[in-house]
Amino acid sequence: MAGLTHFSVVPAFVYSDKAAMQARRIARELALLSISQLPATQENLEAQSLQNVVVAAVRTLTTEAEDALETAAAELQQSNSRLLNSQTRAADLQTARGMVTEAIELTQAAINRLGIAIEIPEIVQLANQNDVRTYALEIIRTLKANREEIDQLLTQALVDWQLSRLAVVDRDILRIAVTEMLYLGVPDRIAVNEAVELAKRYSGEDGHRFINGVLRRVTDRVKAGTRSP
Repeated sequence: MAGLTHFSVVPAFVYSDKAAMQARRIARELALLSISQLPATQENLEAQSLQNVVVAAVRTLTTEAEDALETAAAELQQSNSRLLNSQTRAADLQTARGMVTEAIELTQAAINRLGIAIEIPEIVQLANQNDVRTYALEIIRTLKANREEIDQLLTQALVDWQLSRLAVVDRDILRIAVTEMLYLGVPDRIAVNEAVELAKRYSGEDGHRFINGVLRRVTDRVKAGTRSP
């Protein structure tokens, strides 16, 4: 797959327009959260309303929160059992404390997810709904149509990682950034920065650093024209 001439040069929004930037930011976030639950075909995607996109996004967040809470509850049960059966042995007590700490962190993550889910409808109402819906679906439609090439480029940029082994949210953040750079006319600097912000909000503790590193390698390859066929 030679050449890099298929970059779009007519972005849908003017980046100096703060309202447009905010609409794109919200659309990007909605695309990330709803992409796994929306239909794959272009015809069905076109029929999706903003409400459908929001519902899919909230459903994703609440499902993640429920999973995190269940995991935290199980971790607390295990640590409680270990404490009861430890007979005050230092090693067992230390392990139990570590498990409790992890359970607390998981619970906090779940609470954060629920908080974001509550915020989304309000954020959408404050934005230009037509612009938000249009760009969110444009990201999803373009990503789905070109996923093979997008995934190939990401695979080439990964170091000691397999794309299929990444956390789903990290993989989708990377895919959205590459979609915007390659097909939607978004400057690479903006695409990378926005992906990093999404990672800070939705990925793990060091996810934003990982996302930044991978996308920097992607942009280097794209600029150098060194993608493999």
